[in-house]
Amino acid sequence: MLWQRVLTALLLIPLVVSAILYLPHPWLSMLLALACLLGMNELLRLCGYHGTGARIAGLTGFALLLALGWLALEGRADELVSWVLWAAGAGWLLLAGMLFSYRGAIERRDGRRPGLLLLASVILALAWLSLVRLHALPQGPGLLLFLMVLIWVADSGAYFAGHAWGRHKLSPGISPGKTLEGLYGALAGSLVCGVALHYLFDLNAGLGWLLLLCLVTTLVSVAGDLAESLVKRLAGAKDSGRLLPGHGGMLDRIDSLIAAGPVFVLGLHLLGVQA
Repeated sequence: MLWQRVLTALLLIPLVVSAILYLPHPWLSMLLALACLLGMNELLRLCGYHGTGARIAGLTGFALLLALGWLALEGRADELVSWVLWAAGAGWLLLAGMLFSYRGAIERRDGRRPGLLLLASVILALAWLSLVRLHALPQGPGLLLFLMVLIWVADSGAYFAGHAWGRHKLSPGISPGKTLEGLYGALAGSLVCGVALHYLFDLNAGLGWLLLLCLVTTLVSVAGDLAESLVKRLAGAKDSGRLLPGHGGMLDRIDSLIAAGPVFVLGLHLLGVQA
């Protein structure tokens, strides 16, 4: 219901903003890890793993994967982490092209999907790694908050433009509700954010490059939403869970961020901002 959605957002947004801006880096990293573990729990169910033993094993393995990422960060394995994030960002750009061009139908498939679960868990871990790396920058808390605002603005632009002018389907086989007009609305919102990024942060990058970064990040964030929709359609599920009233599960809230994080960090690196 709309009132549940609005109330949940009003409660969550101040908490999220305060955590990003004021929590010490290790605590914020653990909070992000908790969100990813909740998302992983939903992924296990969507991929057909309903038993308690399988869920515990999956969550334990994922927690170990996050721990390895943290050790790499704390051990200052900068070159390794940079290469991993480069691969994640490039992978999302490739996946975005595939999702936008897909025109087939996605049918529900019963049974376990170990390959999909493995891929999705690695993607989720890489998203966590990129967000933690971003938050550790001198301007990191502000940049992480900006990334979230960019996604929120893009989502709002897509929603209003899609409802007002939506006629042409973006990827009907995966997400019938998304339209090209909605995508254009999201991109328009990202340009506004790009201007804000230029004037609010000292990144030593030209306005044109920052606008391009925001455009590409927004495109990939939409691909993240499509990727989660694909997983849900395979599972025959409307939402990833019921954790957040009016919003569904954790994955329903962070799907765009999972995709946008590595690409945004990669873009900052290319612009000379060490991330």
